[in-house]
Amino acid sequence: MEYLTLNRPDVRNAFNEQMIADLTDWAAAINADDDVRVAVVAGAGKVFSAGADIAWMANALNYTHDENVRDANAAARMFAALDTVPIPLVGRIHGAALGGGAGLAAVCDVVVADEDAVFGFTEVKLGILPAVISPYALAKVGRSAARELFLTGMRFNAVRAKEIGLVHAVVPLDQLDAMVVMYVNEFLSGAPDAISTAKALIPRVWTRGTDAAGLTAEAIATRRVSEEGQEGLRAFLEKRKASWDASRKS
Repeated sequence: MEYLTLNRPDVRNAFNEQMIADLTDWAAAINADDDVRVAVVAGAGKVFSAGADIAWMANALNYTHDENVRDANAAARMFAALDTVPIPLVGRIHGAALGGGAGLAAVCDVVVADEDAVFGFTEVKLGILPAVISPYALAKVGRSAARELFLTGMRFNAVRAKEIGLVHAVVPLDQLDAMVVMYVNEFLSGAPDAISTAKALIPRVWTRGTDAAGLTAEAIATRRVSEEGQEGLRAFLEKRKASWDASRKS
């Protein structure tokens, strides 16, 4: 397991060019690292992430259109890289996840939130848009919730975030880490290649719907004859833990 911490607590873990570059590089390195099976994404200090850095936004006032496109493309590449890492990402959300912070939550496969956490796609309050995060936010919350939350920019609580699918578990702050560990153990009990393949399968099936029958048949057939598929069946029949199971369950 790897623990990835947004570590700019003095600015509420706000995004700037350097953080975007660092997260993009981290995602690229994970793609090549077979030893990491799950990662937890957390924020240092009082909040998970309050969105964009004020100094970074101030600089953008003087950018040309082309410079803004370049800047936005860098952020888009970061979200795309994080969304497609071949391992599960568990978001540990406390305090607040606003703007890009809510977008970062949207690219996590599982999100655990402190019951007092606040969320928001707040960009329209600043006269801008939740644009680069919209593919991932829409995939999580759907069009109806997006029409409400993107257009109002209103903040909403963790219970509402769970209702719309942005968050998967809501717990008191003192239980946040225990819930994160529970999910980590679930991921560590599964076959790593199967998990990676299942994660990649989801968007492919989502875009094809019922036309995905051939794709899904090929996918399951391939897994059944794979080393993991064979080991998993044998472990089940022999009533033992599979060789990949690194979970620590009581």
